[in-house]
Amino acid sequence: MSHARKNARSFARAALGTTALAVLLAMSAVGATSAVAKTLAKVNGVEITDEDLKLAMEDLGAAIPRQLEGKARETYVLDFLIDEQLVVQKAQADKLAETPEFAKKLAYLRDKALMETLLGDVAKNAATEAAVKQTYDEAAKNQKPETEYHAHHILVPTEEEAKAALKRVKAGEDFGKVATELSKDPGAKGGDLGWFTKDRMVPEFGDAAAKMEPGQVSDPIKTQFGWHIIKLDEKRPKVFPPLNEVKDQVARYVVQKAQSELVMKLREGAKIERSDAPAEGAPGAKPAAPTQKPADAKKK
Repeated sequence: MSHARKNARSFARAALGTTALAVLLAMSAVGATSAVAKTLAKVNGVEITDEDLKLAMEDLGAAIPRQLEGKARETYVLDFLIDEQLVVQKAQADKLAETPEFAKKLAYLRDKALMETLLGDVAKNAATEAAVKQTYDEAAKNQKPETEYHAHHILVPTEEEAKAALKRVKAGEDFGKVATELSKDPGAKGGDLGWFTKDRMVPEFGDAAAKMEPGQVSDPIKTQFGWHIIKLDEKRPKVFPPLNEVKDQVARYVVQKAQSELVMKLREGAKIERSDAPAEGAPGAKPAAPTQKPADAKKK
């Protein structure tokens, strides 16, 4: 058995319990093949077509090993479909499709597939070039003027250690060298924090950096993380990123907003009766916000 075949069999065992594809194949095992579909394999007479392969690749998505590309990727998924069909046929022989448990699962997966199909149509209709461009233009117009700062820092546990580090810097030692030796911030190599806006830092740190001029080194500053020595390298007006850099992010926002608005509209026109009282913030309490601001970098 080839390595790809072994992987596919292992993958099939893991995926059968979670993917709707298994149920869909069980339903269509004896169904007719599209006139234009190309048969890729037969399992005890049941055809697996290129249309089945396409559906499986879309359904499995990120579950397919990323290192597989092109033909190897298709071979992997076809092996999965062959193994899945073998299991499906055994399940049919055992009359599992006639059980109440299967009927419940099938009804649930049918509803889920219908929901995903409708939301997929909403996404296609919403994420037009014009809509993405309009949303981007509005966001750029509403962007408030901000200043970005580029700084290095040294983070140590005590004030005494901060004063000792500052003494070395004032004596002429390279700030990055002292930071590499002493700083307890593993995420800032050589103490470099990169570019940030004031609100991305804890208040004490952000306020101090905002008052500094390029080239200036601060006195010790205490925050919840310890004691800092800050060296401000540069500052500049924050520039709104060009559309080509954030187009995918804007498109996701447009899609999520359209889908959320549909769900809220459907809720407003529906009679919903619940036996529980959903807690505030729970999924049933109210529709989720269409999107969130991109996550800020970890505050120092």
